[in-house]
Amino acid sequence: MASTPPNGQNTLPLFYSSLVPLSSQAHADFGLKTREDLGFTKNTHAIPVTVDEFPVVQRHYPIVFGLGENPAPLALVGLQEGKNLYVGEDNMWEKGQYIPAFVRRHPFMLARLQPNSEELSLCFDEGSGLVTTDAEQKFFNGTETTELTKNILGFCEQFEQAVMRTRAFMDELTKLDLMMDGEVTINREGLDQPAVYRGFRMVSEEKLQALRGDQARKLVQSGLLGLVYAHLFSLSLISPLFERQFAQTGK
Repeated sequence: MASTPPNGQNTLPLFYSSLVPLSSQAHADFGLKTREDLGFTKNTHAIPVTVDEFPVVQRHYPIVFGLGENPAPLALVGLQEGKNLYVGEDNMWEKGQYIPAFVRRHPFMLARLQPNSEELSLCFDEGSGLVTTDAEQKFFNGTETTELTKNILGFCEQFEQAVMRTRAFMDELTKLDLMMDGEVTINREGLDQPAVYRGFRMVSEEKLQALRGDQARKLVQSGLLGLVYAHLFSLSLISPLFERQFAQTGK
């Protein structure tokens, strides 16, 4: 979810195959083709989300946390690796369901052109096929950026700011030692044995309740406690997600 150098092929974010800086010199005649579907998301079951999205995401998908040293919040759109249950055979996202900003941002993102640089540049995924010379919506009018480019840059800047807020939230959860390995057991009539879903992290309600008074007040005053409960409430959607999976795959 974080910014990535264009030459960091091995560390590119989900959905990105390459990154190229957008410039008026190299892309004077380029523009953006209209995206016709979201098929590029159909082979993933977990999509990064920011804390800014928690209030709406919690109504649509379970919010869990990834594994590793720098875990990110993830919206579960499936329970099987490589299967998005919300993208149909037509490669369209199911109507009425929230599409995470991480998906809507593609094929653009802000990235550092040099690893040690603090400056972020607007880049695009060259492999997306959406940035071409035959697109009607152009990025530049001479050397000036068009409204299209300004809007894209504004969206990516807002997303990057939300990423920073998300990192601060995750740092606070780590500092308070609130995380635990997650496990959900689903009992369904007709199954020989319960379905068990693991491989994620979640907030421990027991640890949350054991916080000191000053720690709890800090969470409340910062607004982070609401985010924690949005995450916890969203976990109730794992069972409906399993039912969706069962309806589509029979397992």
